[in-house]
Amino acid sequence: MDTATTPRRPRGRPQARSDQETLAVIAEAARHRFVETGYSNTPMEQVAKAAGVSTKTLYRLVPTKADLFKLTISERIGRFMLALDEGLLARLPFADALERLMTKYGELVLSAEVIAVQKLVLSESDRFPELAQEFQSGAIQAMQDVIARLLRRGCAEGIIALDEPRAAAGMLRGMMALEPQRALMTGARRPPDPDEIAERARICVSLFLHGCAKGAEQR
Repeated sequence: MDTATTPRRPRGRPQARSDQETLAVIAEAARHRFVETGYSNTPMEQVAKAAGVSTKTLYRLVPTKADLFKLTISERIGRFMLALDEGLLARLPFADALERLMTKYGELVLSAEVIAVQKLVLSESDRFPELAQEFQSGAIQAMQDVIARLLRRGCAEGIIALDEPRAAAGMLRGMMALEPQRALMTGARRPPDPDEIAERARICVSLFLHGCAKGAEQR
């Protein structure tokens, strides 16, 4: 046998997942279980089984169910931030950066995944107000912060003038997502495809930057 060309089998047990990788698996399993069976009807042990981890590992990494819901929110926002790439936004002209940001925001908040989590929060918030609080602080405010940072850049560059960039960020968020979100949550429409989201972002940014006054420049 030519031992020089025969690959050696690794010795010992396969390398274990890191805690960070395990948390990502747990977050995905928890989100699915919460959406399917509800927050109150999802035991921690059920999440551990769905994630393929021991209950000991689950409780070591995520001590409470409230922490588990917080994890699902922070993990999804983390993925959004990676896809968004604020470094790229900083290199784009302001209007292009704002359009890209609103497109990515639309892809997030109009996705079936996030709509399902919003429905969960609404259905369980009377019994578990911490869900609504976590969704507000962990998701909505995080998005508002990102948009506000970009609007402040536009002000600093002299492209726009805003007294309250953070308040304006909330208005822009609403223009982009509020109406289609409501339609999705009531089942009145299907989720928009990427082209629809990109076009809505283009229109929202154009309205935001140029307004509706007669004769105003439109992109």
